[in-house]
Amino acid sequence: MSNKVIYAIYNDDDILMDAVKKTRAAHHHIEEVFTPFPVHGLDKAMGLAPTRLAICAFLYGCVGISFATFMMSYIMIHDWPQDIGGKPSFSFIQNMPSFVPIMFEMTVFFAAHLMVITFYMRSRLWPFKQAENPDVRTTDDHFLMEVAVNDNEAELVSFFEGTGAVEVKVIEKN
Repeated sequence: MSNKVIYAIYNDDDILMDAVKKTRAAHHHIEEVFTPFPVHGLDKAMGLAPTRLAICAFLYGCVGISFATFMMSYIMIHDWPQDIGGKPSFSFIQNMPSFVPIMFEMTVFFAAHLMVITFYMRSRLWPFKQAENPDVRTTDDHFLMEVAVNDNEAELVSFFEGTGAVEVKVIEKN
């Protein structure tokens, strides 16, 4: 099986959006799209599934508030109870209003930090990883659509030239 892909390069995001819609309508498989800035609606046009990272954020927040509740209950009630400002630490419920800011901060702390770690792992962004950007112009002012070739190279080249691509290249991918 061939590992050939086509790089269709565009110089306008509106033309790219139209090309993505035409490519999906023609039932060609889009491997990836590289853009210098986020293009609104591109994920829907590509047919990507909605992200589930929000579910992870909620679960990480639950872990954070649970950790904060356990930590404060253990430290301030059981292990080292203190009389602060005339308020004795007999139970967690009596001191709950003073613990709310800490619980909120730990929820945000856990959700934010674990989301960053999850994002890096999901995106396979490891330290010292070599960049996967196929064309340096996509970091400045061009847009690149990568499409798999399945024994229809000439047809795809003419198709992408017809969609407004300023450059179409056939590349052997590693």
